[in-house]
Amino acid sequence: MKRITLTLLSSMALVIIALAQDPWKITADKIDPSNYYGVTVANGMIGIISSPEPFKVKDVVLAGAYDLYGRGRVSNFLRSFNLLNMKLSIDDKELGARNVSNLKQELDMLHASFTTSFDYSDKASVSYTYYSLRQLPFTVLMDVSITAKKDISIIGSSVMEAPDALKEVQNYYNEIDRPHVLISLLTSSAKSPTGKLILCASTTFLFNEPHGQEPRVFHEMWDNNMHLMKFTKKIKAGETYHFSIAGSSITSAQHDDPLNEAERLTIYAKLQGRDRLIQFHDQAWEELWKSDIKVDGDPQTQQDIHSMIYHLYSFVREGTGYSPSPMGLSGLGYNGHVFWDADLWMFPALLMLHPELARSMIDYRFEKLEAARKNAFANGYRGAMYPWESAGTGVEETPVWALSGPFEHHISADVALAAWSYFCVTQDKTWLREKGWPILSATAEFWSSRVERNGPGRYDIKNVVAADEWAENVDNNAFTNAAAKANLENATHAAEILGLAANPDWMNVAQNIPILKMENGITREHASYQGEGIKQADVNLLAYPLKEITSTTQIKKDLEYYESRVPNEGTPAMTQAVFALLYSRLGNGEKAFHFFKDSYEPNLNPPFRVIAETKGGTNPYFATGAGGILQSLLMGFGGLDITAKGIIQLKSALPKEWKGLELKGIGPDKKNYPVK
Repeated sequence: MKRITLTLLSSMALVIIALAQDPWKITADKIDPSNYYGVTVANGMIGIISSPEPFKVKDVVLAGAYDLYGRGRVSNFLRSFNLLNMKLSIDDKELGARNVSNLKQELDMLHASFTTSFDYSDKASVSYTYYSLRQLPFTVLMDVSITAKKDISIIGSSVMEAPDALKEVQNYYNEIDRPHVLISLLTSSAKSPTGKLILCASTTFLFNEPHGQEPRVFHEMWDNNMHLMKFTKKIKAGETYHFSIAGSSITSAQHDDPLNEAERLTIYAKLQGRDRLIQFHDQAWEELWKSDIKVDGDPQTQQDIHSMIYHLYSFVREGTGYSPSPMGLSGLGYNGHVFWDADLWMFPALLMLHPELARSMIDYRFEKLEAARKNAFANGYRGAMYPWESAGTGVEETPVWALSGPFEHHISADVALAAWSYFCVTQDKTWLREKGWPILSATAEFWSSRVERNGPGRYDIKNVVAADEWAENVDNNAFTNAAAKANLENATHAAEILGLAANPDWMNVAQNIPILKMENGITREHASYQGEGIKQADVNLLAYPLKEITSTTQIKKDLEYYESRVPNEGTPAMTQAVFALLYSRLGNGEKAFHFFKDSYEPNLNPPFRVIAETKGGTNPYFATGAGGILQSLLMGFGGLDITAKGIIQLKSALPKEWKGLELKGIGPDKKNYPVK
């Protein structure tokens, strides 16, 4: 009887945990400012990073805005104006973390919104939600609700603050008075550190009262870097008062007249009104979430998967020609530069879920093709040599001390693989002719000139930094060689599809690039490799995504060998994701599940389970890892595969912990792929 009771109680506890785990909302009700890693609300252009302090945001990051400053003597992401910071006073007492109670924060991934709520003594309950509006790339919204428990008087302030790195800050306040509306505009402009860019931002209040009855707004200048506008309002006990702040931020990288455009966009948001702004934002995210990954029977994993998809959707925007950095719009990590992280790790997942988002990423590479040609010329090669780190112009942006800049050449093949994959999934021959072929042919020509021709089977690629970046200045790296080979073959195939004449030397080179083996039959990572530890997946990428190794026996041997060479700490999340993907394809669901969990759970940071780059790391949000983990779900457990004729589904194995998996809205045709 006692055993039955304990079993029943355990089952009930599991049910309660399952019911408590919301698949769409991550809630933090125990917030420790000393151990707080913010979560991002973004629309592919503006990223807003949360703070534990009420009415504050940690950072506002704007895509595409780079300038030379700070460390590394290279272009860095710029912090934009902090246009969503607020102040709220109740009965002349400013609210902050020290004088509020029951503080709770919640990320709603379904609606891409972030809400903070708290109580202030026995006087009021306060809640505010902010959005980076999906339908308006440069516009954000803060929506505030105050419920009075006693008669109170409030002062609400919109604060515009310029980051220290900006210079020549100019502050403006204007009112536009029309018969139907009064628009108050709090505006700032500044130059980037070198003066290359002009950054501008503007905010306005949105009141619910009819015109003529809204609160009077006053402007206060504090110093050159900060000014504010504010209003006062009396609220009776039992009443709830609502107001909002809409703001826009844009730079001369996106518009020739950013100062006036910031105010125009803010006025547009004001006259749309709070309800329509949220309505259209929700509709845009509803469309995005038609492509989703559903796990049956594992609520925590489902929430984590939604977080990964949410962040990738948040960091990329259709039609921008921008590509995300390893940390997306979650901060200034890696200077906001674009690496292979975008092309090999994030791109394939987005290509499956939303090809139009992935297209923006490969358009970025097409627009930077001329810079890649000049880079090849400068290094003594033909064709196009993409930089290891790229930013606004497409020139090499790797700091000089990092050898990856001059030597990590596999990036050119990674870009080419993304271009080929985009065609394979979309079958868009017009795109292939206009954009894909120029990338594929130019990178193939690079490899044709890059190899050293030392006889049949010995077209060596010497002196590179491997995909395993602990291996510097090595010869015949497995991933670099196999990726170059795939680049040459795919360019030749593209020429056939388009009825063009491929350079016959491409296939000659591809057939003579060596893939080395060790005496025990294991694929050798590079010519001087002797079994040492590796930073990240290299050889194992030859099975996926390169398809250079197709023998299941060889894939298993390489997996078992190299999984034991990865240290427990200090390695990026996507390595274990590749192991998970391959084990699922090999039919070992349990080992795949082990590596799936190991790829991100040790990397999670409080209070929103944001992923850091490494186990115990503190640099979230690591979008590269999210992209790799989503590939383990889509192409591993889900069995999807990209072929020259489109998407197919292979056999795969699920872990016993899951009842099923469903891939929803996949590819251009938005097909569903169930896995039992």
